[in-house]
Order: sequence, then C-alpha cells, then structure tokens
Amino acid sequence: MADSLTNRGTALLSNNIVVIAGATFLAYILYHFIYQPLYTSPLGQIPGSKLFSTTKWRLALADYQGIRTQTIHSLHRQYGTVVRIGPNEVSFSSLSALKTIYGAGSGFERTVFYRMFDAYGRQNLFTFAGTKQHAERKKLLAHAYSKSVILSPNAIARPLIEKNVSSYLELLEREKDVAEEIFQSLHWFSLDSITGFLYGDNYGGTHAVAGNREHRQLIGDIIDPSRRKLSWYATHLKRYTKWLYTRTGMMEKLVTSMGLLPMEKPATYTGIRAHALQSWTAFEAAAVESPPSQEYAIIEKLWKQNKSGKGTRLDGLDMASELADHFLAGIDTTSDTLMFTIWALSREENRAYQDKLIDEVDKILDIDCNDDGNPTAEAVDKLPYLDAVIKETLRLYAPLPASEPRSLPIDAAIDGYLIPAGTVVSMSPYTLHRNPEVFPEPLKFKPERWIGECGDLAEMKKWFWAFSSGGRMCIGLHLAMAEMTTLLAAIYRRYSTSEYKRQRGTGPVITSRFEVFYDETLPKAEEHECFINFEKRHSTKTT
Repeated sequence: MADSLTNRGTALLSNNIVVIAGATFLAYILYHFIYQPLYTSPLGQIPGSKLFSTTKWRLALADYQGIRTQTIHSLHRQYGTVVRIGPNEVSFSSLSALKTIYGAGSGFERTVFYRMFDAYGRQNLFTFAGTKQHAERKKLLAHAYSKSVILSPNAIARPLIEKNVSSYLELLEREKDVAEEIFQSLHWFSLDSITGFLYGDNYGGTHAVAGNREHRQLIGDIIDPSRRKLSWYATHLKRYTKWLYTRTGMMEKLVTSMGLLPMEKPATYTGIRAHALQSWTAFEAAAVESPPSQEYAIIEKLWKQNKSGKGTRLDGLDMASELADHFLAGIDTTSDTLMFTIWALSREENRAYQDKLIDEVDKILDIDCNDDGNPTAEAVDKLPYLDAVIKETLRLYAPLPASEPRSLPIDAAIDGYLIPAGTVVSMSPYTLHRNPEVFPEPLKFKPERWIGECGDLAEMKKWFWAFSSGGRMCIGLHLAMAEMTTLLAAIYRRYSTSEYKRQRGTGPVITSRFEVFYDETLPKAEEHECFINFEKRHSTKTT
C-alpha cells in the first residue's frame, strides 16, 4: 500500500515537473518572441505587421519565394515610409532617411550580409563594413574609374569598349541565331568589357563575343537558377550551409545523395572566381620577372601603386579578391540593363521611343565616329535622349533593386523614430523608383520623364538611386554608362529592333541575390532569356 502511494506521488510529481517546465518554456517563448519585440522593444513603436515584427523567418520566407523586395514594397504601401520588417530590422522609403543612412559621413556601416561576397578568404571594397577601411581601399581605385579616365582615348576603357561594340555588331551578322537571344550575348559583351578593363588582354581578358567557347561558359555561374537557393541558405542558414559544403568522404556522398546541397558542387561563381584567380596568378608571376612598364589595366595600376609603398599595402590575395569582386559586379548589372533597354524599346507600344532614339543617333557626325562607322564613347556620352532612355530603364528595371542593409553601433534617430544600436536599416531602389507622387504612372516606361516632359525633373533626380549614393556609391558607374551608351547608339544606328512573336506578352527575368525581377505588368516572364529581332536599317549618317 505504501509503495503504491509512493509511486503515485512520484508520478504526480513528475507530471507536475513536466507541466511546470512546459509552462516555463511557453512563457519564455511568449515573452521573448511576442511580448518583448512588440511591447518592450523601442522598435515596437514603428508601424508594421506583427508577424514580421516577431520573427525574422517571415521575411526569410519571402526571400525563399524570391519576392522579398516586392513584399517590403507592399508593406510600405500599407504602413507608410517607415516599416518594421523584422524583430531587429526596419525599412525606410523617404528622402530624409536616404540622407541620414546613406549620405556621406553618416556613420552607418554595411552589415555581415555582404561578407558572402568575400573572395579567397579576403574582404574587398564591396564587403568592408567600416567606412575607414572602405575609404582607404577606394583611394587606390577611384581615379581609374573616373569619368575623364574612362572616356580618355589614351586609357584602357574607351578603346576596349569601342572594340567590343564593333565585335558585338559583327556577332549580330555572323551568328544571327545566337544573337537574337540577347540575355546571353549581352552577358558576353559585358564579360569581355570588364575582364579586359581589369586584367588586360594578356592576363585574363575574355573573348566571348568573338566566339571563345570556354569564355562563354563562364556566365553559367550567373545563369544557374540554383545559385538563388544557395544564396538563401548562405544568408539564413550560414553554419548549416558551411557544414554541408565541408563534408568529405562517406558523409559527402550521403549529403549529396540525399539532395541536401542547395547547389551541386562546385558551387556558384566557381568558374568566375577560378578565372579571376588564374588571371591574377599569371600576372603576378610575370610581374616578378618583368614589372609592367605601362599602367593600362586595373591589375597593373593596383600592382604598381602597391609596390610604390604609398597608401594601404595589399598582399597578393587582397589584390586578387578586389579584382575578382569587380569582375563579378561588372557582368550582369550592365548586361541586364542593356537587355531591359533593348526589350523595352522593342515593344510595339514603345515604338515611338525607339524612333526618337534612332533620330538622335542618326545625327551623330562622321567625325565623331571611329573607322568602323560606330560612334565614339565620348560622342554618345553627350546624347540627352539616349541618357533619358537608360535612366528610365534603370528606374523601372534596376539591375540591383533590392534593399541595401546598414547598421550603426550607436543609437540613432531616423524620421522621428529611435533606432537602437545594431538595428539593421535599409532602403531599396525598387520602392524609391515607384513613388507615384514623384514618378506619375510609375510602372510605365516613359523616357520623357528625364527630359522634363513628365513630372518634376529636379525632384526625380533626388529619388533616382540606381547607383546608390554617398561614399558607397557604385564605383563602376562611368564604366557601365560608357558600355551601355556606346553599344546602344551603335546598334540603333544600324538596326531597328522588335520582339519575336514568342516574346510578346512575356517579359525577361533577371536574378538579384535570391530574388527574381521582371515587368510586373505582364502576365508571363521567362528567366534568363529575351528574344529580339534585329532589322537592318539604311544608313542615314550625317557628314
């Protein structure tokens, strides 16, 4: 009898312990994940969805679905210019916030998110968090990317771009079936331009437009849709992803056979990163034997400046990482913008815009053209309507439209709200460029906006953010613009363009980080392809 009572008492005590433990755990969950973020956090005063405010995984789900930026844009439309999008993350969409967060000397730094773009275990201009490190590295490179140097006939960029433009027009004649799908061919053009600019012809410059198969295959790193999945895993499940890709032997076989890898080995950017490292290794070996006597390619400038002892000293992998980052950044940003520009001009409803551009480029004088009949990069830089067409493309189809996260190590006030130290804050070109009060009919392609015929031009310029701003503004701005203006002017002096039947009603899709972007007004979209018909025009050059 006594034993029975003892057993019953023990069981009751055990049950009570389980109940108490469960209640304690539930209380902890409710307090930590609901009460604290909603009612005790300073961010609790900021408008937003309670679900987004209590867990980071709600936004992570939007990431996984490839709709993060569109989701945040919808939240701004619902809640206003300040929206809480996570327990420790806030999105803004006002000019005042833009100046506070991204203005020169703001003190806001890049977050750990950018470290996924380190190369060979070294940081670079793009991944440095601190403004001091970033500024020191930028000093080594800024002059080479300046507009005067990019457009100089005595530097590397202008002759290189003009040569690649000529090669692209030859491609349109030589490989018509290949050239009509412009997503790939424009990637080859930007690939050849950025590798030639960085490495020179002897140590890594590519010739994809001319037909080199090995070089053409390099963009496979960019086209592979599974890289979006890998980017998501590397951001949201960083330790798990690292563990997956460092398995060897039987465990590696097991992980692979179970389909656990987000992307098959070798992982994303392997070809590009390998080509970049091989280019650096070949250059470094040659430079030891015979130091470069000229300073044309960026690799030569960086090496000679480092050897001079002036400024920040870099070792070989530092320089290799820097060059590899510029290499990757200079491919799909430029080519995607070119693709969307040609596609937009080729749509039947935009024919008037193409005609107006053709009229402008036809007026370029022969003295402003090279021997091949194509206009110089310097001449096309002065064309106002071409500039308007590209700006409108960048507004509506920015190649990097997603949020640019920042944080500050001290408390800050932004748009009247207290933002605690360490909070991630961000803004996106996607939302800024779709403000209907600044850009009437924001989803319509209207180049006339940028020549003062639609809306307040001065105000639109303040909201235009395709190249970011402040100290972190895109260093390759002038190189990219020279590539785009020179190629587009040359194309429309010789051709008119239209959509293939298979393309009508279907927009092209680009990949940015773990997202896809397209023209949201169309019912269909196809990733990584865009078919355009190039029709030869009669020459109307002016002498």
